[in-house]
Amino acid sequence: MVVDDSAVVRGLETRILESDPAITVIASVGNGQAAVQALDRHDVEVIVLDIEMPVMDGITALPLLLKKAPNVKIVMSSTLTLRNAEISMKALEAGASEYVTKPSSSRELTGGQDFKAELVAKVKALGAAARKASGGTPRVASPAPRAAAAPAATPRSAGQPSLHQAGANIVLREPSKERPDIIAIGSSTGGPQALFNLLGGLRKCGGVQQPIIITQHMPATFTTILAEHINRLAGLTAKEAENGEVLKPGVVYIAPGDYHMLVESKGTNRVLTLNQAPPENFCRPSVDPMFRSVAKVYGRRALAVVLTGMGADGAKGGKIIADAGGTVVAQDEATSVVWGMPGATAQGGACSAVLPLPDIAPYLHKIANRRV
Repeated sequence: MVVDDSAVVRGLETRILESDPAITVIASVGNGQAAVQALDRHDVEVIVLDIEMPVMDGITALPLLLKKAPNVKIVMSSTLTLRNAEISMKALEAGASEYVTKPSSSRELTGGQDFKAELVAKVKALGAAARKASGGTPRVASPAPRAAAAPAATPRSAGQPSLHQAGANIVLREPSKERPDIIAIGSSTGGPQALFNLLGGLRKCGGVQQPIIITQHMPATFTTILAEHINRLAGLTAKEAENGEVLKPGVVYIAPGDYHMLVESKGTNRVLTLNQAPPENFCRPSVDPMFRSVAKVYGRRALAVVLTGMGADGAKGGKIIADAGGTVVAQDEATSVVWGMPGATAQGGACSAVLPLPDIAPYLHKIANRRV
């Protein structure tokens, strides 16, 4: 269902979505109230929801839509302003699964290939997740199936082999015996909620002394708001990374939108660098370059986490960290909004643990505070 007060935008988004044979737009309405009422008549998997609308705006409609259809996936849609970024972040906290930044004019909307590709990809990924959550089957063609999902893999217990089969396509590695000097986290679809949960959990466990660096797939402006929300919700010191700044213990650094974030050694310091090298995995910032730099600088003293997200960003970099002797953890499928990034990382053989989201913080805290 497409929800937008502009008939022009509704028509354009409908045509964009239905250009893909895997997507059918079965409802198109002009405000949040009409969207809530439409759920009485239509079985909807994904809703593309505008923020600013008459009668009932998107942020007001969001909880009503989720109450009526708990398994529906909602993509917030807005132009890229500081105010809309703040509202979108609140929507993600309240249960929205994703967001897209809508071009500010119909000309840009018509010609914006990046927007078209992003909208279609996110709707398809979330549609598959909605069908799985509801136990349903697709009514239209679905994306190519991936390998059968594995049950959640758990850390090795004392006495078990260092490598063992944890389930279909997943083999766990022995975690590093070194205490890590950094925690690096990659996330995408569903990532903000997962980050709030994970970082808040770390604080409840007693916190960590290591710097935490995060690449979350987000545009500029949104990453500024994300840092502010981590400060407020997780109770940790968080900021957007600046080029050339020295990493400090216990501080959370967010990769700014449109910049890759890497770590370099400069004398005795570890320094963050930002660049606008070409996108990787169709993303900038991307997790893989961050992970590669972490492996190079920290080796066995690296601890990496891959959270919910579509695609496979982080899988190759996670493998490099693991091969360098570091420890990699992935979120499990059951608690991921989309098990693309963590699934690819786990099935690629990089992980020492594949865990439900609530269990990741205690696991990280234990490793980060181990005695050596």
